Amino acid sequence: MPEPVDAWWERRRASTGRDVPYAVGRYFHEWHRYPVLVKQYHSDLNHGIVLSQVPLAADVWIQWQCDAGHRFIATPEEQRMRPGAGKRRRSTWCPRCAEAALERPVGTGAPSRKRKVGPLCTKTPDLPPGEAFVSICAPKPASAAEPALQQKLAKRLVWDATPNAIRLKEPFFDHLEAWPDLILADLRIAVELDTVGRYGLEHSGRREAVDERKDRLIRRAGWEVVRVRLDPLPPIGPFDLTAASVSNALADRLVDRFREIRGSLFVDAYLR
Repeated sequence: MPEPVDAWWERRRASTGRDVPYAVGRYFHEWHRYPVLVKQYHSDLNHGIVLSQVPLAADVWIQWQCDAGHRFIATPEEQRMRPGAGKRRRSTWCPRCAEAALERPVGTGAPSRKRKVGPLCTKTPDLPPGEAFVSICAPKPASAAEPALQQKLAKRLVWDATPNAIRLKEPFFDHLEAWPDLILADLRIAVELDTVGRYGLEHSGRREAVDERKDRLIRRAGWEVVRVRLDPLPPIGPFDLTAASVSNALADRLVDRFREIRGSLFVDAYLR
């Protein structure tokens, strides 16, 4: 299973007994065959590690940034083996650009295809947009990290954790509702906890674009969204936090972020 590039680097330092396990330029000639990837790689996004220090076969999560500014997580092998990566079209090297290229054929001037919306679920109650409620369609927590974060926040704030959905103005797939991981209705703040998942694919690439669309719809309903992006995921929103794990320190940072969004006077009224 891939590991964050900084954790991999520390492990290699321990196994080789060297402070710098791979010298800068060690894998220059190997990466030289992939000029687009060299351009997409930025050492400041990867804990100062230079691309020529990373073997092509390293099973590590690396953060890339394309010319359009899209940031995404992928291993070196995933980047090198993308469908069509041997072609000249640069969009094949970025999952989000590749998706956009499929929607808008290059050189045709054709508009993007409108998002197809199927029949909407009829189980969403007829509530004003922005109303928090209990949805029978909401999925169960995807991991143990979400209840853990909820428990830590509950020790700091008095809030009703019963609502699990927010009524939207516009459909999100086939529902007029969104299901954030945590809903603080009095503050009108939704909290999402993002991890890369067991296989390192969640909340990156195309899935990241879905997260951004969900956030936009929640904001249009009058809420703010704070995403907690666990390493190695980068922030994608103005109030996102990054962290290594769910911890008490993270819960304290979240409360500070709530103060930044809604004001200390308002948020502190809910402190335990």
